[in-house]
Amino acid sequence: MVRTASIANIMADSGVAFGTSGARGLVTAMTDEVCFAYVCGFLQHMTKIGQFKPGRAVAIAGDLRPSSPRILAACAAAIRHMGGQVAYCGFVPSPAVAAYGFAQAIPSLMVTGSHIPDDRNGIKFNRADGEVLKPDELAMRAQTVTLPDLFDAAGMLVTPEDCGQLIDVAAPYALRYVDFFGAEALRGMKLGVYEHSAVGRDLLARILTELGAEVVRLGRSEQFIPVDTEAVRPEDQALALDWARDLDLDAILSTDGDSDRPLLADQTGVWMRGDVLGILCAEALGIDAVATPVSCNSALELSGAFFAVRRTRIGSPFVIEAMNALLADFGSVCGYEANGGFLIASPVKAGDRTLAALPTRDALLPMVAVLVAARRQNMTLSGLQAKLPARYTFSDRLQNYPTAKSQALLTRLQEGTNEDVLERISAIFGELAGYARAINTTDGLRITFDGGDIIHLRPSGNAPELRCYAESATPERAATLGEVALEIVRKS
Repeated sequence: MVRTASIANIMADSGVAFGTSGARGLVTAMTDEVCFAYVCGFLQHMTKIGQFKPGRAVAIAGDLRPSSPRILAACAAAIRHMGGQVAYCGFVPSPAVAAYGFAQAIPSLMVTGSHIPDDRNGIKFNRADGEVLKPDELAMRAQTVTLPDLFDAAGMLVTPEDCGQLIDVAAPYALRYVDFFGAEALRGMKLGVYEHSAVGRDLLARILTELGAEVVRLGRSEQFIPVDTEAVRPEDQALALDWARDLDLDAILSTDGDSDRPLLADQTGVWMRGDVLGILCAEALGIDAVATPVSCNSALELSGAFFAVRRTRIGSPFVIEAMNALLADFGSVCGYEANGGFLIASPVKAGDRTLAALPTRDALLPMVAVLVAARRQNMTLSGLQAKLPARYTFSDRLQNYPTAKSQALLTRLQEGTNEDVLERISAIFGELAGYARAINTTDGLRITFDGGDIIHLRPSGNAPELRCYAESATPERAATLGEVALEIVRKS
């Protein structure tokens, strides 16, 4: 039976909702019908803004979660229902399908839950000219869609569709970096690739080899592993230390599940923070102005390497909005997040070579750019990092901590006047960090204490988690701040 439904109601009924980047929810809630409806709402909005019409292609790809092939098929069915053609890109990194969509001036989407466990999944949408931003999400939420009689009582397609003929988007994505950096850029470097279940694992090894590196492939898994580049699992920390010790590697490279967030370890096997990697990449590329979330390391400003810095809420849509604003005044603009995902809003030049803009989160560029910079300066990665101001960050999370509970905590902490808030925070965290000097509520609650220590509490936009970002003058102090702060919250 054909029926109509509003996306807002589908979100409320299913629990599948927009987070910091795309729509995500439990796999059990992401039925074919729910995913179909989301894609229809997306394409209706694209039609309204002149970026889709019947006959036009929509690019789709997915990560290696067990649920991704099924959801991709539902997305393909929705595209055809709307009169579109499916440009099936297979299982490739999110930035690869986005880059293809931007180059072809067509909408695209990626089925991925990024770094979160595989009992969840999601759909990340891209306009023909860039990522879907928050106003686009609001417009999609307001859509009412017609759902055809294609689904069973459980909301699954009675006859699942094939996604169609595969388009090779990996080759142009690889060529983008090999052409810019050159085939000898990493010659003489021995690099480990921690493959796990990242969708870009084979492509990453291929690109590094084409850049001249000796590649050692490590830790491949056929089971999905939720690698979080902001909160690296203890087992992944131990693996990197062992590999670095035993294999004499110059660095170890990895990504999250959809390969848009980097994870780079130095020659000792210590994983670098994504926001530190972002600073080093922006420096290596000679960027003028940088947009980055409020949670990122303050060495960015202290370095004095950039003409302008714009701080934002957490999430690539907010970073992109800030980048677009900076483009009015600066020739080269980039953005990055604490997870290491790097975005460039303008072309980047190096001699007679030009790297085209890619205003979506990318894992490959920051890792390669920083490795090339280290090789050119004849420095180790740890040596390159040591040139930055001594500010260190640590992040972790309370898992299975309901979003409502996180929000209630932050509301309670921020009640009353500014003086009331500082006194309350000082009473809670004073033994750990001293007196609270200032707060920033751009996204969550970021507290600066008298000695310069920072504790930032924020509910996750993707999962029932409370994240904590801590910053201090030493890595040990930053780790202590973060771990103890979360324990204080857990007991409160």
